[in-house]
Amino acid sequence: MILNILKKKLEDAKGLWPELLSEVLWAYRTTPKTSTGEMSYSLLYRTGAVIPVDVGEPSLRYSNKSGPSNDKSRLQDLDEVEERRDMAHVRMVAQKQQAERYYNKKAKVRLLKVGDYVLKAKIQAAKDPNEGKLGKNWDGPYKVTTTANKGAFQLETMEGKLLQNNWKLAHLEYFHF
Repeated sequence: MILNILKKKLEDAKGLWPELLSEVLWAYRTTPKTSTGEMSYSLLYRTGAVIPVDVGEPSLRYSNKSGPSNDKSRLQDLDEVEERRDMAHVRMVAQKQQAERYYNKKAKVRLLKVGDYVLKAKIQAAKDPNEGKLGKNWDGPYKVTTTANKGAFQLETMEGKLLQNNWKLAHLEYFHF
């Protein structure tokens, strides 16, 4: 997000990024985030941000926030800050769960057991350049002999010779006889 804002600001101003960096960071810190619904500035400093221009030239917002009414609203903000942080955390967790549900909906679950037969994806270096794009993409079949850690399998050929390396599930396809 910071890079996108920097690109927008610096399209015409070539080489002036050190001067504009503080503006970009201020914009990033005072923009509500999608995941939490809150500004990172307000979650960190427990108050809303006042733009420096409002302080330099008194505006209606700044003049209403100064004085005794500011003290009351500041105390109220301090009382509500934990609740706002909790609500931001709840929104962030809900967004993560929504992304997880979306991902899991599209994921294909392939469970392999010892004794299953699989095809192994042919790596680019092992492909015959004379075959072109119509060449074989899969080698095999191979038999799964043992399961290694986190979705990796030890394979053996049909003749019973073990392959040298373990193979990840992403590079294997179940073979139907």
